[in-house]
This record gives sequence, C-alpha cells and structure tokens, in this order.
Amino acid sequence: MANASLFRSLAGALLPKTDTVNAAGGRAYALDPRHALAQYASTGCMNGTFYADAEAQLATVLELALVAPTEFVARVAIHARHVGYMKDMPALLCAVLAARDVRMLGEIFARVCDSAKMVRTFVQILRSGVVGRKSLGSAPKRLVRAWMQSLSDEQLFAASVGNDPSLADLIKMIHPKPTTPARKALYAWLIGKPYEAGDLPGIVREFEAYKADRSLPIPDVPFQMLTSLELGARAWTSIARTASWQTTRMNLNTFARHGVFDEPGMAGIIAARLRDRDLIAKARVFPYQLMVAFTMCGPDIPAEVREALQDAMEAATENVPSYAGRVFVCPDVSGSMRSPITGHRRGSTTSVSCLQVAALMAAAVVRRNHGAEVMPFSDHVVEARLNPRDSVMTNAQTLAALPSGGTNCSAPLAELNRRKASGVLVILVSDNESWIDARPGGRGTELLAQWELFRRRNPQAKLVCVDLAPNATVQAPDRADILNVGGFGDQVFSTIATFAEGGSGPGHWVGEIDRIAL
Repeated sequence: MANASLFRSLAGALLPKTDTVNAAGGRAYALDPRHALAQYASTGCMNGTFYADAEAQLATVLELALVAPTEFVARVAIHARHVGYMKDMPALLCAVLAARDVRMLGEIFARVCDSAKMVRTFVQILRSGVVGRKSLGSAPKRLVRAWMQSLSDEQLFAASVGNDPSLADLIKMIHPKPTTPARKALYAWLIGKPYEAGDLPGIVREFEAYKADRSLPIPDVPFQMLTSLELGARAWTSIARTASWQTTRMNLNTFARHGVFDEPGMAGIIAARLRDRDLIAKARVFPYQLMVAFTMCGPDIPAEVREALQDAMEAATENVPSYAGRVFVCPDVSGSMRSPITGHRRGSTTSVSCLQVAALMAAAVVRRNHGAEVMPFSDHVVEARLNPRDSVMTNAQTLAALPSGGTNCSAPLAELNRRKASGVLVILVSDNESWIDARPGGRGTELLAQWELFRRRNPQAKLVCVDLAPNATVQAPDRADILNVGGFGDQVFSTIATFAEGGSGPGHWVGEIDRIAL
C-alpha cells in the first residue's frame, strides 16, 4: 500500500509559495491589483470591519484604482453598481475617474450615478478632496446638470429627499437653466428663492396644500417628506397603501406602531406587495435585507406579513441554480464573521453580520440543491442538520446560531478528505482570514494542500471561495479549478454556475468584468 503521508508531503512541496500574510496574520496569496480592486468594490462599504477601519479601506481602494487602467476602473464601477448593487464604492470610482480621465467618466456616469443618492454621493466624495481635487470642475458639473435636466418635474421633486449635499446644494453648484416656467418655479422653491406659486408643478402644489390643511388627501410624494409631519392612523394607512416595495420592507414596525394593520385588509395588501416577484426584482434587494426585515419584525406584525417576507426570500434567491453532482457548501462561522456585513458605521450599523449572510447563502444552495451537504466551520467543522424543505430563512437562522471559534478555512476539506468523500463542487463562504491552519515555511496554504488531496480523488472538482469582506488576499489562487469571487448578492451564484459547468477558466470573475461594454 502506498505511503499516504509521503505522497501528501510531496504534494505539499509542489504547492506555490505564499507571498503575503492576511489581516489575521496567516499565510496567504496576494490578489493581483485588478482582482483586489474588484473585491473591494463588491464588498466594501467604506465602514470599519473586523480587521480594518474605514480609512484603511479607502486608502487601499484609492491605491488600487490609481494603478488600474481607467477602462477597468470604469468597468468595475458599472459591475459594482449593477451586479453588486453597491452604493458608495461605485460613486468613489466615478470620483477617481473625474480626477484621472473625465472622458471615461462621461462614458459611464449615467450608468453608475443612476439615482439622486448616487449623484449626491459622487459630489460629496469629489468635493472632499480624497481623490486629489476639491471642486467639481466643468466636466463633472456638466454631467450632473445633464442628469438633473433628464428628470421630469415630478422626479426632480422626489430627488429632493436627502442631504450632504442636498438637491438645493447641487442646484447652487451647477446652475441648471430652466426651460419651462414650472421648472423655473421648482428650482426657486427648492433653493428657497421667491417663485410663482401658480407655476409650481402640480405635485408640489398638492404637497404645500396638504402641509397647510391636513384634511386634504395625502399627496403621492416620497415617504420621507411626510414622516416629519404629525400624522394620524388614517394618514399612515394611506401612506402604506401606496408605499414602494423598499419603503414597505423598511417600515413594517412603523406601520404597526401607527395602527396601519388595524385597518381591515391592510395586512393582505402589504403581504401581496412584499411577495410580488416583479417588485422584488425592481427593488434590487439583497437577500440579507429581507433577513433584516424578518428578524426585526415586532410582535404586532401580522403572521401573513411575516410569511410574505419568507416568500420574498424564496423569490429573491430563486435564481440560485441547481448544480450537477455532489455539492458541499461551507459557511464560515468564526468570530470575525460576527462583524456587520456593511461594516461599523456610527448611528446606522446594520444588524446583519457576515455570518448571517454566509448562512443565508449556504441555505439558498441547500434549498436549490437537495443533495447538497452544508459544512459550517470555524477552527473545526461544526455539525449542523438542515432540512432542505425548510425555508431559506429558517435554515439561515439555524446556521447563524451555531457556536464560533477561530478561522480554519481548510477544516471542511480536511474533513472531506478524512471521509474520502466524492464531489464536484465545494463552495466556501468566508472572509478568507484563515490563521489556525498556517503551514510552516510559507510553502502553500493548508487549504490549497487539502484541495490537492481532494482533487486527486475528484479530478473534475471545482473549488469556489466566496469572500464577503474587503481584502486583497486569498487562501487559494485562481486557476482552472479554483475561483475567487467577492460579493454578497445572489448574482454570485450565476458566476459559480458558469464556472462549475466549465464555461470559464482562471480569472473568470475578473474576466466577467472585463467583458462589460463601455
């Protein structure tokens, strides 16, 4: 019989040497600058994480963006916005382009800064001076002006919600030229200048009239414009009847507190809205945001509304594919994964952790792949029994409640090798900060060594490492059988599917970004 220890030693000697250490001090492989920029853009929210503060993240992103080709920076901004559904990072990359290549900025501005919030964030970052300039300049002003002029009067009025800078600040900066009496009056109303009341757009006149007389019908204005007013149950019920999907998701407890669900039929109306697949897709919701809504539901939320949130979760994750062959999905439940998924931010830190998102992604795989085995891990594999027939929400909560420990990314593969298991796909969902399993001498990582042993039995197998945190290291470098991908939306799974089916090779994720048309 062959000496297994000897062959394992030989395999380890052939591993590529590690070239860096991760934030936890473990040996690792450095991502190339383009992949690192994509990773930060898809996971970074410029807030403090378990291993790095916001300032360090910002400095890293700026450094990576300055060495990357401007075309790639532009493509990353588009990908982060439309595939990753990110907010701050795409705006930051646009600001970098404003300082480096305004022509390229003009190519992508409308595709990335596609909402008032995105435009405000872009202006705020640019004027802060972090990208090397503090003024907007003529080209960015022209782009912001074009965005503003593309809006209807009603859309411009709705865009006035928000500050730092406010829409009024933007108007004063870019000096848009009104082309109609209504737009002239609206600009004046927004910046506090005298205006002709009769020229105001109808929705603005309705809003002003309602502020003066609360007996009038509630105007169809953004939710935030009404919340500062003293409203009764009738008014809140009217707001809830016409609220957007996202407004509904975020304000269920507010509606309950103001008696909305006491109105006959309102629970059914809200439940139907929450489970509407078209509205879910249009809202570009992260599955973890549904977990927030579900876990934060107070006791006064009707059962049918709670159930609708679970239905919405099923809809939000229904494009998670079914993979051919035996699948193992391994969520990291270690201590560092308890960090908020969007980082620590004073006054508005999310209640959802990286661990909960990893659990949610694992539960979605199990739900769509009934033969899949879930193998949670920290310093060792943690036993977990899931029923694939249970909802994604239920299984995610079960996984998120598991005990934690240190980070040992090789633990699931070591266990599979101990069992001599067979399979075609292993998915690790982690922050990649493995340190317990450090190998001496810098010759490879234990994760890569264990993967080599697994592939010896399963030569067609693929390893996918889904990284939920902004960092620039991995435990196994990209190659034909290994994919590193960043992000926490369900779109990650379509990338995994293409890779698992053999439709891509090394650098697939970055290759996807490279194929974005400018």
